[in-house]
Amino acid sequence: MKAPDLFSDLDRQRVKSAIENAESMTSGEIRVYIEDECRGSVLDHTAFIFSELKMHNTELRNGVLIYLAVKDNKFAIIGDAGIHSKVGDEFWNSIKEDMVQHFKKKEFADGLVKGINDAGKALSTYFPRSHDDTNELSDDIIFGKN
Repeated sequence: MKAPDLFSDLDRQRVKSAIENAESMTSGEIRVYIEDECRGSVLDHTAFIFSELKMHNTELRNGVLIYLAVKDNKFAIIGDAGIHSKVGDEFWNSIKEDMVQHFKKKEFADGLVKGINDAGKALSTYFPRSHDDTNELSDDIIFGKN
C-alpha cells in the first residue's frame, strides 16, 4: 500500500485542519511531507526536503517540517533556526516520543495531529501571530513520489 492510500479524505482533512488551527495562533509555518521510503539518514533526508520546499525562506525562520516514511517506519520533525534556537533538541525529541506511540499502532493521522498541535503551541509562544500575518506556505499534506 502506498503512503497516500493510508490516509482517508477525513484523515487528510484532520491533518490540514490541525495545521490551519496551529498556524492561526502563530506566524510560524508547519508542513507535513509523507512518502513510502527513506533511504539513508532520516534527518539528512528531512533536511533536504526542508530545503527543497524552501521552508527556510520564512521571514522569521520559524518553519517546522514533519516527515514520515511509512514503509520504512522512519520519521523526523525539524524546525528552522528561529524556532530551534528557542526550543532545542529536547523539545523535538519529546514531540517525537508522543507521535511514535500513535505510529506504532498505525494511527498516522493521530500522530501527525499530535505533533502539529505540540509544534503549534511552541510556535505560538515564541512567534505569536501578528495582525498582518499571511500564510506563506500551503497547509496540504505533501506526498512524495517514491
